[in-house]
Amino acid sequence: MTVESTMVKSSATVPSTTFKKEVEFQSHTIERRDMSGKVLSKVDLEPSIFGRKVNAYLMHQVVLAQLAAARQGTHSTLRQREVRGGGAKPFRQKGTGRARQGSTRASQWVGGGVPHGPKPRSYEQRTPKKMIKMALYSAVSDRASEGRIALIDEWRFATPSTKSALQALDANGLSGRLLIVLNDISNDTSVSDAYSVSNVELSLRNIPRVQIIKVGELNTYDVLRNDWLVFDDRSMDAFIAREGDKR
Repeated sequence: MTVESTMVKSSATVPSTTFKKEVEFQSHTIERRDMSGKVLSKVDLEPSIFGRKVNAYLMHQVVLAQLAAARQGTHSTLRQREVRGGGAKPFRQKGTGRARQGSTRASQWVGGGVPHGPKPRSYEQRTPKKMIKMALYSAVSDRASEGRIALIDEWRFATPSTKSALQALDANGLSGRLLIVLNDISNDTSVSDAYSVSNVELSLRNIPRVQIIKVGELNTYDVLRNDWLVFDDRSMDAFIAREGDKR
């Protein structure tokens, strides 16, 4: 049998179709509670969002890019040619016993220019949208795997009350740093006056360990820097619907 016939025979045995690797998602169940801490029901989190395999490298890269983009980059120093003065030679070239100098604005002189000093620049890094999305999925999946996602049916504050907010957090066993996700429904006329985003924000914002964020602003860095991720019914539905539209 020739080499050519062997190659033809071996190539014929290879299937023509390629199989795409299926992604396996984990399922997580959390308790849905009210502000008093009473368990109302159990909810299965969306596996395609909260059941991903945690990618620490991807999260690190996205967080690094996010923090870099937050830098102003307005730092500026004066180089030797930009410092005023120094036009005259400070002393003659020879006969003084000192090292020759051409200007008092050189970097070794007090008041001289800064060599290789920083200039205004942008620190932004290119981060594809898919990478940002997958990093967020990894972050929320990490919190779900640790049992650090809480679901409150509805925040009810007829008037702003930090005391009531603290009682609600303690009743639900929410300790440490909290990232509370709210849905902006200020223009929704179907919502009762008891559920007011402004009242919720005013009640929670004075608590040092609480950070409030809207659904559209949820990001990897804020999820990772807080111990708990707290949703209510409306913000959870809005988050799943928002991410579902992107897929």
